[in-house]
Amino acid sequence: MATKVTTKKPLSGNNRSHALNATKRKQKPNLQVKTINGEKVIISAREARTINKASKKETGL
Repeated sequence: MATKVTTKKPLSGNNRSHALNATKRKQKPNLQVKTINGEKVIISAREARTINKASKKETGL
């Protein structure tokens, strides 16, 4: 099982129609399962992108 690293949670709000009817909705974070140092972790797509950038900077690519 993957370890959850991120603290992101769904945002809540309303859908609004043209008639301004309000219905509840949730925006879920983009969580992905990635393998880092041989361990599976659950992180957001933005965090994965930051980790990729940092690793490329270390290797000089």
